[in-house]
Amino acid sequence: MERIRLTKDLSFSRLIHGHWRLLDWGMTPQELLSLTEQVLDFGIDTIDHADIYGNYECEAYFGEALKHDSSIRKKLILVSKCGIKLVSDKYPKRQLKVYDYSYEHIVASAEKSLQNLGTDYLDVLLLHRPSPFFNPEEAARAFSDLKKEGKVRYFGVSNFSAQQFDTLNTFVEDPLVTNQIEISPIQLEHFENHTIDYLQMKQVPPMAWSPLGGGRLFNPTTEQEKRVSKTLSVMAEKLNTTIDVVSFAWLLNHPAAIMPIIGSGKLNRIQSAIAAIKLNLNLEEWFEIYNASTGVELP
Repeated sequence: MERIRLTKDLSFSRLIHGHWRLLDWGMTPQELLSLTEQVLDFGIDTIDHADIYGNYECEAYFGEALKHDSSIRKKLILVSKCGIKLVSDKYPKRQLKVYDYSYEHIVASAEKSLQNLGTDYLDVLLLHRPSPFFNPEEAARAFSDLKKEGKVRYFGVSNFSAQQFDTLNTFVEDPLVTNQIEISPIQLEHFENHTIDYLQMKQVPPMAWSPLGGGRLFNPTTEQEKRVSKTLSVMAEKLNTTIDVVSFAWLLNHPAAIMPIIGSGKLNRIQSAIAAIKLNLNLEEWFEIYNASTGVELP
């Protein structure tokens, strides 16, 4: 599988396996390990986590799976995220959801992720969402100490605008390596606000979460979703493939080196994303999907 180079010694598989809904897959730890081995056989070695996924349980569950074969860790690129504090039964004293990017919380979150995953280091740690209460100097200091201690190799962000990305990048010792943002045929925000243009200028490949619109492409309800779903269906029939393959191909064909996150435990969904790598959309086909999403032709 194609790899996307983020630094001279770090690359991601072009497709990333996301564990946001891992607990919904209904797998035993051994079954999850088997799925991970199959995903590795497909060439997908990059795994996306966050401390809060599954009400703070997904990381530890994956860690249990890895205990069945500790040698598999060296084959994986592990990504996690921190910063969101959920109101949860795991933290009964919390009364309000907040974003915490204090030095203490970033470091503690990283160390908890290491404990949950049963590993000595994370390949990449991301700040999960931008916060209106944010001290970039403090976050940069946490990054620096985590790297010096060998606990995290590289850092990035998720859902940050170009300005927010640039602000943090000004303070860090090593440049941020990625921005995980929502991109799909029904989510054009980062085309329209020029975040993708900015990342291309900085040569920072973005990770794309919810690349199938959270399943709304298959069960459309809004007018936009219906337009896009119909366009994808017609195009899929013309190209002798399926809606999900065309949707993934729409992202993969873009020159920004977008890395879609596959948030499914079903092999057929994963294989559809892999099939999309070989599907080349021509420029008219790409813009036909884009126009269906905006509802208008290009000016």
